[in-house]
Amino acid sequence: MFVVNRFRVPVAEAEGFREQLERVQALYAAAPGHLAGGIGRNLDDPELWVLQSAWAGVGAYRRALAGHEAKLLAVPLLSRAIDEPSAFEEVRDGVPLGDLDRVIEGRDPEARGGRRDH
Repeated sequence: MFVVNRFRVPVAEAEGFREQLERVQALYAAAPGHLAGGIGRNLDDPELWVLQSAWAGVGAYRRALAGHEAKLLAVPLLSRAIDEPSAFEEVRDGVPLGDLDRVIEGRDPEARGGRRDH
């Protein structure tokens, strides 16, 4: 799964905000289950920023936000995010929608050769 947080930040606050994003990105990168991430600023609208991250599953992302350091760094930053849905499941060929998280985290019996009742 991946997370896309968008922010609207006045240009005058850009450097300080960038530093906050970089600290949160480093926190995420050190968390178990973090796969990739990045920071971006819109080319046409320099007040529009994005923090994106990819995770092994929604549980890994939630655990990353549960720690003390995350509550000090990430939660205040995320409170500035544009109020919109931010968590997305990755759509992969051959994986039913909604099942990717279970397959990646090893909770899907079919992925381990077992049978899953529907």
